[in-house]
Amino acid sequence: MVTYTAITFAPVQGFIEKSRKLRDLYGASLILSYLSQQLVLYVEKTEGLTLISPGIPTLQKGMPNRILINGYISKDDAKNILLSAWKDILQVCRDWIRDELRDHYRSDEYYWEREWSLWGSHTWEIFQGSGCCIPAAIDDLETNKLCRDWTAVNWIGESSSLTGIDAIAFPGLGAETRKPKNINHDSEKKAIKDFYTHLARKLDNCPPDKEPEGKYIAPNEKLSIPELVKRLITWPKIADLISDARPDSKPLKKLSLTSEIQRKPQPDKNLHGQWTGWFMGDGDQVGDHLTKLSNRDNGDEEIKRFSEVIRHWGEEFDETFAEELRKIINASKGLYKDIPEELGRIIYAGGDDFLGIIYSGNPNNPIRALTAYQWLMTLKNKWQEPQHGLNVSVGFVWVAGSVPQRDILQHCREAEKLAKSLGRDRVTIRIVFNSGQYVQWTCPWKYLDILTKYRDINGKTFAIWEHKGGDEKYYPNWSHIYSDLAQLKSRHAFGLSPNKHYVNVNKDNILINLSCLIDFLDGYFPGCKDDLKQQEKYLVCGNKDPQKVNRINHSAPLMITWIEDLITVGWHLFRSGVNYV
Repeated sequence: MVTYTAITFAPVQGFIEKSRKLRDLYGASLILSYLSQQLVLYVEKTEGLTLISPGIPTLQKGMPNRILINGYISKDDAKNILLSAWKDILQVCRDWIRDELRDHYRSDEYYWEREWSLWGSHTWEIFQGSGCCIPAAIDDLETNKLCRDWTAVNWIGESSSLTGIDAIAFPGLGAETRKPKNINHDSEKKAIKDFYTHLARKLDNCPPDKEPEGKYIAPNEKLSIPELVKRLITWPKIADLISDARPDSKPLKKLSLTSEIQRKPQPDKNLHGQWTGWFMGDGDQVGDHLTKLSNRDNGDEEIKRFSEVIRHWGEEFDETFAEELRKIINASKGLYKDIPEELGRIIYAGGDDFLGIIYSGNPNNPIRALTAYQWLMTLKNKWQEPQHGLNVSVGFVWVAGSVPQRDILQHCREAEKLAKSLGRDRVTIRIVFNSGQYVQWTCPWKYLDILTKYRDINGKTFAIWEHKGGDEKYYPNWSHIYSDLAQLKSRHAFGLSPNKHYVNVNKDNILINLSCLIDFLDGYFPGCKDDLKQQEKYLVCGNKDPQKVNRINHSAPLMITWIEDLITVGWHLFRSGVNYV
């Protein structure tokens, strides 16, 4: 009987989301890909085992964390492979700190090492499933994932400033003299500050008489051991040391990240905070697709071929992302005086999921909302280039400069989840302000270009650029429809309400109001009336039951909300023309 094995590990999203800097995202992605590759390489060199997915085992970046094998690997073997690689990473980082900061190293070596050993054993959970066929192995894996065996690492004193749930990593951590009753908090704070200042100087190659730039680690940071490791492995020398520690393995990919995103305003440097676009996507019903492939006579080969196709797509997406943005900017004549050198990055694009950022390397010349929207309209066609027959759901977040990065990632996940819950094959655009408030709109990819069909009351249409006495203005003016919407809401017209509580709940009134609202919208979006009326259910909730989505007896209020959100998001994206960034 042929036995198949499916292996994965956790946490993945939680490990990525604990981030403050762009380096944290990259460091987390590098570690996850590296650990997955260790399992893949073990399968590749072990007789009796055949790797089914992921495809392209030599491509480390974006390596998915779910491994499917023709053959049997026990959970203990998988655990040993993954944890040994993780412990090697920890040891290299710990030894580097000890050797490079020896003059400032004040701690009992045994207790410092013990804390790192605890994280080596309790950071990851490994899950394994097996069966006589691929669906059976996957089902067994999903069943085993329901039973968690996570163990927390106990600690004393202050907690990480990034997550607030783990201990701050510094050489005094775990020392025998650190008892809750006699901890000198002032002395400990000084020791922590001194440690991170010396670390920042070393990583920045900063002389003692100057303040470190904090390119890798800022002097005022307080990171836990895993958070510190995520940051350290982005330093090329430490990446080399990790590769040297495992000569029989593939080297840890070095990070070619030269700078952080300058998002937040910096008054001392006269830099305004720039708006940035973050997108997170995931293939729709990939699990069902893999099940169908596995039920075919050559299921192993079909899944392997699919995995290779989707990973090739991720590699190309990563390589051409900035180039596609540059093409859009070049076509936007007059919109940019100078094209920024840095236009964004793909954090990971492995398997069927991806995460990326649209931003400018020059905060004084930021990427415009219009450019981000134009690129977003091309994403669905890019996804379908390999012709794998799958749709994709994406959460796109256009966010103000002062919103913390970890909050942005949470918004991305929520936006993507909303796109899937409202029927899949669509995108949720969420605009997040510095206050944390947001507006959002979910639309099927097929109708995403509706914003380009806007015509204001002056007859100006999308993508008209004019010069008037040296004053550059971009038309049309979305303030016209937005002002009309505000007036209609204040009068509870068409079922609209300022507080989202719809006043006309009678079925007939709702239908009449909705029809009038669509007529109103058609005045600003000529030709959209037929699609809105004929595709009402598809637009607002796909194939789902409107009653379950909105918990009322008719779907009309869903369309009212959809139209209101369309206008609100459109105005916030394009208000004040090109000057809105």
